[in-house]
Amino acid sequence: VQLVESGGGLVQAGESLRLSCVVSKHIFDNYNIAWFRQAPGKEREGIACIAVSDASTYYADSVKGRFTIFRDHAKNTVHLQMNNIQPEDTGVYNCAAVTGFWGGRVVAPGSADAMDYWGKGTLVTVSS
Repeated sequence: VQLVESGGGLVQAGESLRLSCVVSKHIFDNYNIAWFRQAPGKEREGIACIAVSDASTYYADSVKGRFTIFRDHAKNTVHLQMNNIQPEDTGVYNCAAVTGFWGGRVVAPGSADAMDYWGKGTLVTVSS
């Protein structure tokens, strides 16, 4: 197993939640890691990405300023810190890995098909 997510759950609007993606060392050292989410009835969308080369981060407009992606090198883990969560943030959150230079394209529509590896996901439910 290459990527394993955890940290999902039921939260109220305005609260914070931290998701974690434990990554195998080879992938952690060589792949960009992204977080995707799929809300009920909607397409999967990339919401955050951290580059393996220089830890540059990229965010979808819908989460910019509220979510932060960061790496924990000691634990081969990529976290998604979610603050001021809103009901529209409800969905299944997956982490994914992709090689190469992507920049902000990971959080552009249609990027999901290009990811090399996926975790199984963790469910986040936000009540109003």
